Amino acid sequence: FRTGDAGMPAGRKLSPADIAFAAAMNLATLSVHKRPVIAFFSTGDELVPPGTEPGPNQIVSSNNDGLAALILEAGGVPLDLGIAPDRVGAIRDAAERARDADMLVTLGGASVGEHDLVREALTPLGLDIDFWKIAMRPGKPLMYGSLNGKPMLGLPGNPVSAYVCATLFLKPAIQRMQGGDCALHTTLARLGRDLPANGSRKDYVRAGLDHIHGELPVATPFELQDSSMLSILADAGCLIIRAPGAEAQKAGGLVTVLPLRT
Repeated sequence: FRTGDAGMPAGRKLSPADIAFAAAMNLATLSVHKRPVIAFFSTGDELVPPGTEPGPNQIVSSNNDGLAALILEAGGVPLDLGIAPDRVGAIRDAAERARDADMLVTLGGASVGEHDLVREALTPLGLDIDFWKIAMRPGKPLMYGSLNGKPMLGLPGNPVSAYVCATLFLKPAIQRMQGGDCALHTTLARLGRDLPANGSRKDYVRAGLDHIHGELPVATPFELQDSSMLSILADAGCLIIRAPGAEAQKAGGLVTVLPLRT
């Protein structure tokens, strides 16, 4: 390289080779974005952590572990604040412990219901809601706003809905907070099974994704799309993105997909 040559563009995720290149350019330090700390907690009297024997009317919480992994994958630092019972004071206490984080994420407590207490608990702390509920499936009860000047994202408590919403909204936000690319990188695929007409909400259909040499990949929707079935999500290779009111599609047609595995 020569004096004046462009080195590395802003927003680039540094690799070991990039660090070596910077050293070769006689740069002892670089100006970088820090990894954002993302604090999060689940809400619900029915939840117990993994490794605990569930009692009557209790279920094992999967959201915290899954979200921590997604945050790490996006380059953030997860701060797991555990599970808050369905009490205003407990939710408020959990949020107070997130004050030093760069962003707060809540899991559950954003739907319409007797025990959905997140807004009630956080409004006295300064919660300012930009929007609540979004026309998508899965994931309608999504909430976004700010708390004490920092972004706050309220994800659905349903595990599949939480993961899909975190993939679409939280992961790009974390990447943007690091100065990186926040675009969702979709691609085209061939549909592996007929799909019926879509309803009024944008739909993210869990599907397998088979790669064929020299051809477009094949996205085959799973027959079961229940938003509580984590086993289906774990097997999914992509989300088929369907516009509101989309017409029925036959196998072999082109669809837009968001790959879930690299």
